[in-house]
Amino acid sequence: MAFNFPETQPAMKPVRTRFAPSPTGYLHIGGARTALFAWAYARRHGGTFILRIEDTDLARSTPEAVQAIIDGMQWLGLTHDEGPFYQMQRLERYQEVIQQMLGDGSAYYCYTTREELDAMRAEQEIKKEKPRYDGRWRPETGKVLPLAPANVPPVIRFKNPQHGVVAWDDQVKGRIEISNNELDDLIIARADGTPTYNFCVCVDDWDMGITHVIRGDDHINNTPRQINILNALGAEVPQYAHLSMILGDDGTKLSKRHGAVSVMQYNDDGFLPAAVINYLARLGWSHGDDEVFSREQFVEWFDLDHITASAAQFNTEKLLWLNQHYMKQLPSAVLAAKVKPRLAMRGINTDTGPDLEKAVALYVERCNTLNLLADAIEVFYVPLAANPQLLAPYLTDEIPPALADFAQGIKSVAWETSAINALLKETVTRHGLKMPKLAMPLRVILTGQVQTPSVDAIMTLIGREKVLDKLLIQIS
Repeated sequence: MAFNFPETQPAMKPVRTRFAPSPTGYLHIGGARTALFAWAYARRHGGTFILRIEDTDLARSTPEAVQAIIDGMQWLGLTHDEGPFYQMQRLERYQEVIQQMLGDGSAYYCYTTREELDAMRAEQEIKKEKPRYDGRWRPETGKVLPLAPANVPPVIRFKNPQHGVVAWDDQVKGRIEISNNELDDLIIARADGTPTYNFCVCVDDWDMGITHVIRGDDHINNTPRQINILNALGAEVPQYAHLSMILGDDGTKLSKRHGAVSVMQYNDDGFLPAAVINYLARLGWSHGDDEVFSREQFVEWFDLDHITASAAQFNTEKLLWLNQHYMKQLPSAVLAAKVKPRLAMRGINTDTGPDLEKAVALYVERCNTLNLLADAIEVFYVPLAANPQLLAPYLTDEIPPALADFAQGIKSVAWETSAINALLKETVTRHGLKMPKLAMPLRVILTGQVQTPSVDAIMTLIGREKVLDKLLIQIS
């Protein structure tokens, strides 16, 4: 698929960014942050955000990975304006450009065999030289090339400049210069005709009019090669911003044990997309001391100048804190709607228990994920027998009479938190107890938990009949 742009562009071109993942796995945190920054920069400048799937690695690309990327971006709300475009659907365009390069002399056929390459590199290693293609099939003025072997399918290499430097002002890293004599003539088409990554990226960025390439700094080594190819094509070179890597909580490379999992795993684990977006925004970018901000504020504030050049560090505790913050901002009805399907997946019907909105409102201050909130309130919707071992330490000799007295009182008390609280106080006073001496066994009997919100609020939620039933079973 070719994109037709005018040959001359106005001085102030509209911003066009892209997120271009390879579908060889899920969308992880690092990729999501790259997508977020590219999306936000386009939104900040009223530009266009493009999704491009770089699927030329046929051995590793899968439809499932493509869907995982799209699902992750949809969950985060990173809506693309154009695409998704697939490189494998653009092969005809790549071949067209390769033929153009062969014709103008910026690319050439190379018949070096794998065995010859291995021998070449082995000799370079012995000489402590940088392993690289030696240019034996590179055409030069006055150079006589051998006859092309009939039994060796050629690759096509880019004729990289041999002198001078490739330089760009990276929007994150600053000025970067690479000497051309450090770069060999890279392969742009394999022997089977399949174009290679660095070449396809250049053609795509050219055709799609990309103005700003925002990507991880693991691509810095690719950038000088891509700039040289773009120059050879007569294409305008975009501005580059290379984002530093993300480290784990312990300062080591991010791994699955501290965050490098599928973005959709965060959904499965009970995180809200708003919290993940807010957290990702602060991974390597800042706006003063602001820690909590909306998606709209982020877009308004986002720029490339405040992206740090040093590695960002993943902090699970901060993400959990943010998630709880966003959970607490949700109306109880919305929060209940998010928790209900999580309980339903456990086979729990919340229609037969206390009001779900009241339950989540009571426990949200104590839980930092939707899953933990579901765990906490599950006890109100399943049959529960008091755990004798958990209850035993709290059932000292003076407690059963107090429980029986309290059970008698709740038969007629007004069923509201303040009235139940007053009854609790009256009961402990009559029996000469401290409040925890009665509240703790009540918690365990009613919820099977030793840590809950106030026991009077718990009883209000459960309802008079169920509270009385549980108490009568215990004291009978």
